[in-house]
This record gives sequence, structure tokens and C-alpha cells, in this order.
Amino acid sequence: MPTLGELTTVASREAVVHVGTDVRCHDGLAPDADHERDGFTFRTLPEPGELLCRFAAVNDVHFGEVECGRLHDDPEAGPVFRAEPGDDPYPEVMNRGAVAEMAAIDPAAVVVKGDLTATGARAEYERFLSFYEPAFGDRLLHVRGNHDASSRETFAATPTAEVALPGVRVALLDTTVPGRPSGSLTADQIDWLDALAADSDRPVLVFGHHHAWNPGSADRSDSYYGIHPDASEGLVGVVARRPSILGYFAGHTHRNRVRRFAATGGVPWVEVSCTKDYPGGWAEYRVHDGGVLQVFHRTSTPEALAWSEKTRQMFSGVYGEYAFGTIHDRCFAIGPRTER
Repeated sequence: MPTLGELTTVASREAVVHVGTDVRCHDGLAPDADHERDGFTFRTLPEPGELLCRFAAVNDVHFGEVECGRLHDDPEAGPVFRAEPGDDPYPEVMNRGAVAEMAAIDPAAVVVKGDLTATGARAEYERFLSFYEPAFGDRLLHVRGNHDASSRETFAATPTAEVALPGVRVALLDTTVPGRPSGSLTADQIDWLDALAADSDRPVLVFGHHHAWNPGSADRSDSYYGIHPDASEGLVGVVARRPSILGYFAGHTHRNRVRRFAATGGVPWVEVSCTKDYPGGWAEYRVHDGGVLQVFHRTSTPEALAWSEKTRQMFSGVYGEYAFGTIHDRCFAIGPRTER
């Protein structure tokens, strides 16, 4: 009989089911094969060749935040959650668990793609660094999000950054527009990515805080919550003509979702849920010589699970389904592209 839990993670040789705060790990599975565990049927991911490296990414870590679940335009849309008196701040609980789990895979890099802070305060940014720098040192690559660009501080305001890892190149874009929740990209950033992808000797994965606007959408608004439509068209154009780019990976929306656009075929346009509340996780990228796997992990320290179980009830109870997404939004394989 099916459990009342959730099939959280499916990788090539393992799967994880969460039933409340109970974590059920199933290891030793055959890759690219059908399995049934805890009442769930699923197919494990393939292993596309030799494993070259693993790296990790998080987003929306929100150091300094003291409550979650409140919507500015609907003060009745609770429940609102706060840490109990005497407890550690919940962003620290969640990030402490995520840092420990990411460190356990010895990642080649850790990418933090925005909303490092709650209010853009320098002290919040320093607190973020105090968790991530000791653990990862020069393997840490981070960029700001809209929360970080909401003040006059300019920390993490690097327009572009990249790091070459075994089998893959990671490109990071600052998509913020200071003082606005929505994002954009400059022509210089788009040109930089175009040149990097044209010359890269290995596949490229692109990361940024904001998600792209779908060029096929009939709703073209200057107030679009993600990357402005004009800039999104520029970004999509680069991805369409540069087959070295295998995907774009964002945060910002606090949910797991994968979209695909007509102009870029099977390329995934990915959003990964936040670290600081339900489901409270991080993404692992396994780079093989024939493709890349995204494997989502729900942070599973006891303290983190206790908090994330509470916060699934936000926004009148609809947040859990919105944020979690489907297993195919969380865990999937990305194959090489052919020349267009």
C-alpha cells in the first residue's frame, strides 16, 4: 500500500522517501531501471558515462529572516511561522543542515544563486559568509538576489563569474535590478555569456537568481517577476544558438519547476526551491562525460525537517504542493545537445 509520504529524491542508484520527519533511504538500486519502494514506483536516472565531478547549489537562503508565510498584498494568507523563543534563527538551522550535507559529498564547487540575505544588510551577508566560507573556501561561488539588492549595499554585485570544473563550465549571472523584485540582464552580460559559450571546451551550465520569461507567452509585461522579457529573449537567443549550454538554473520562485521553450528544444529552464523553508533543500549536479544529472536533496537533519514540515502549511495550505513540484522537476538527466 502507498505511504502517506513523499518520494523526494530519485538518483541513479538511490531514492529517498520522506514520511513526515522519517527519512527512508533506498540505496544499491540499478540505474535506468524501474523500481518500487515504500509504495512508490519510479525509474532511476541513467549514468551517462564516467562520473567526472559533483557540485552543489542552493538559493534563497535568507540569512536574517525572522518570519515566513506572510504576503504583503494579503495579510490574511497565513499561517505565519517564526522560530520559537530560545531557538536558533530558522535560516541558520536550515543552512547549517544544508552546508553539512553538501560538504559530505566533497563538492568541486558550491553555487549560491541569490537572496543570501533577508533585507540586504551587511551584517546578514557576513552571517551568510560565516556559514559557507569555512566549509567551502575558494570553492564557493555566489551572487546576489533581489533581497540583497534592496538596500544600498553592493556586496556580491558581480555581473558575471565562471569556474571550469572537470567536464563542465559553470557560468553565473547577476540578474538583479537594485530596488526591484524583478530582474534583468544587460547587453554586456548577454554578450559575455555568448562569447563564453562559443569558446568553451566543455558543456556550460548557467545559473542566476531570477527565472526567464517564456518567449512563447502572450503576457509580455514590464513588471514580470522574473527576468524582463527583453532580456529573457536575449538570454534564450544565446542558449538557442550555443549548443554548449545545457541548461539555465534559477531560484527566486521558491519552487521546483522545469520548463522548456520552443526556441531551445529540450534544454531545461529550471527553478529550484528555497533552502530556508519547505521543502528546504539543495541541488546536486553529477557531471558525467555523457551528460549531467540534477539530484534534489531535502535537508534532512532532525532540526531542519521539523522546521520544513511546519512551513509546508504556508499560504493557506497551498505552499507545499506549489514548492515541492513533481519528481521530474527535482531529479532529471540532461543530455548533450547537437549543433543547431
